[in-house]
Amino acid sequence: MVVVGAHVLAELVLVLLCVSRRSEAIWLNLPATGTKCISEEIHNNVVVLADYVVISDDHQAHSTSPITTKVTSPYGNTLYHKENVTHGQIAFTTNEGGSYRACFTADGYKSGGGGGLSINMEWKTGIAARDWDSVARKEKIEGVELELRKLEGAVEAIHENLLYLRSREAEMRTLSEVTNTRVASYSIMSLSVCIVVSVAQILHLKRYFQKKKLI
Repeated sequence: MVVVGAHVLAELVLVLLCVSRRSEAIWLNLPATGTKCISEEIHNNVVVLADYVVISDDHQAHSTSPITTKVTSPYGNTLYHKENVTHGQIAFTTNEGGSYRACFTADGYKSGGGGGLSINMEWKTGIAARDWDSVARKEKIEGVELELRKLEGAVEAIHENLLYLRSREAEMRTLSEVTNTRVASYSIMSLSVCIVVSVAQILHLKRYFQKKKLI
């Protein structure tokens, strides 16, 4: 029974790692001039947590080369905006579904070698952004119970993602149906105009030939 329990726990941990891996380590090469952005499609009511640090071309973290960081929602609302920073933490909860964008701009960086900056960023969403240590201390759980709680959170996240995908599918289907209806209406209207113009041309030519006594 102990061996079976160990196998079950190992399978649960493996499933948890597979379904809840929404933490990404990102490296961005930021030019001396210009802006570089990253974006992710996130649905409504999801916790997003990101830590970033600037590293100059001499590989010194927390260098004296500041950047401007800005995060915007799908509708253009500013969720995070910091200027002249070399590191920071971004934290927010989404209130609308769509593409969230994080942009980084070098603030007057000058390098003797002509290089740019590098940004190391850890981007977490959903269950990966949850502080499980705090949850364990607050609810006094550990071991298998904690892993089961993480698995429960992962299942809930998957369920929410499926509901979000279903809603997006419904939106796309509605948009497709509206587009098809408009195209069909435009085609019918175009055909009607062609028929009317053709009939008018025939009547005009008939009157012309009758006037010239050709028919």
